[in-house]
Amino acid sequence: MKNLLLLSNSRMPTTGYLEHAVEAIRETIGGAKRVVLIPYASVVPSEAVAWDATTANVRAALSSLDIEITAIHHYKNAATALAEADAIMVNGGNTFNLLRHLRRNELIVPLRTQMLAGKPYVGWSAGSAICAPTIRTTNDMPIIDPSGLDALGVIDFQLNAHYTNAVPEGWMGETRDQRLAEFVAMNPTMPVFGLPEGDWLRVQGSEITLCGAFPGKWFAAGLDPQLVASGSTLHRPLVA
Repeated sequence: MKNLLLLSNSRMPTTGYLEHAVEAIRETIGGAKRVVLIPYASVVPSEAVAWDATTANVRAALSSLDIEITAIHHYKNAATALAEADAIMVNGGNTFNLLRHLRRNELIVPLRTQMLAGKPYVGWSAGSAICAPTIRTTNDMPIIDPSGLDALGVIDFQLNAHYTNAVPEGWMGETRDQRLAEFVAMNPTMPVFGLPEGDWLRVQGSEITLCGAFPGKWFAAGLDPQLVASGSTLHRPLVA
């Protein structure tokens, strides 16, 4: 049974790194002790430095949990590390770079297999985006070619983390709603869920619950955007 926590973001304006989600993470990982972190989404100042810095940040943020966090790039066999870990975490950053390294290291199938088998998984931002069928609704700049946009597909709809339709004063570009409307117009069989900052999806088996302080929003071809109240069970819109 799938056991996933898909966070929109890692920080809130008045709290520290992952602070708003510590209890949700604790509940998701249960009694897990050995956690593998996949920090491939971190890029600057250089990947090697960024990956170790991210690992240190996650350890510090989750120091109240009785867990040991080791980054996957410190293992000789990454797929074995996933299989032997009690839980898996994937941080935010650049989704294209994350997917590139997952593909280069032949981790797409092993990671998906562990998630479908029920291993606890915690992702935020990019780490949530890769759970969709593709990464085509991420907000990131495509800084590198990941050799394809297909992702894990452990949820059956597209995800847009950091969702907001706020329009800064003087903004002349498309809004997020307009961009997502473009996606569903070109991909009429695939809905998108806008996940606001401060919210997360709790996936337990086939049931997905929206948690947090804010409503989310469904986008589907031929339908007006549909608000979803926090605490609701997600029901994928009927599409063609």
